[in-house]
Amino acid sequence: GHEHYAVVRAGQEQMALINTNSRYLHENINALAKELLATLPSELSVLHFVNSGSEANELAIRMVKAATGQRDMIASEVGYHGNSNMCIDISSYKFDGKGGQGTPEHTHIFPLPDAFRGKYTGDGTGERYAEEVQKQIQIVHKKGRGVGALIVEPIISCGGQIELPEGFLAKAYGYVRAAGGLCISDEVQTGCGRMGKTFWGFQLHGVVPDIVTIGKPLGNGHPLAAVACTRQVADKFANG
Repeated sequence: GHEHYAVVRAGQEQMALINTNSRYLHENINALAKELLATLPSELSVLHFVNSGSEANELAIRMVKAATGQRDMIASEVGYHGNSNMCIDISSYKFDGKGGQGTPEHTHIFPLPDAFRGKYTGDGTGERYAEEVQKQIQIVHKKGRGVGALIVEPIISCGGQIELPEGFLAKAYGYVRAAGGLCISDEVQTGCGRMGKTFWGFQLHGVVPDIVTIGKPLGNGHPLAAVACTRQVADKFANG
């Protein structure tokens, strides 16, 4: 879509109109929300608009804390989720250069789920990596705390465009939810049709997250991003 005539023209026309932040009501916000929600499962019925992928993930973490009362986050090795403070804290790509010594107290990193060059290869790879998520859940419990959420990209982008092994995400989501945590699909780099076969990356795995974060492709270079979540999560966040 970069420099596509229709996209450039739409951007020019929008810039000629009044632009405000989303606290000021405008029908265009409703129109965009309606189109975006039509691409998502019915469970993901609430949208919050923000200005970047980092802000989307930051908001998602705030939602987790409000909805679960927990701070502990489980994330993939070599993952990257943004450049704000809370996002850096869950981005192994940024802090894990000393054998895990830089890992923040409330962050728990499982091995990169790479079925080609990773810790596990061959049959049952997805289940074995999901067991690594379960190990992190047990570590959280041993510390006397509960799980806030699992956050993972449907394809690990900064880690080398790693496709998640078959069965991993469904199994991992099951473990996290059984522990009372939420599941976040970071679609900042994979969403909005970039998968080709499906509109969202999580749809490749037959799962429905509790929260979806959306960034780069939504604005095509303009400062536009979003967080989609369930009504239950939205209500707890609003009242938190």
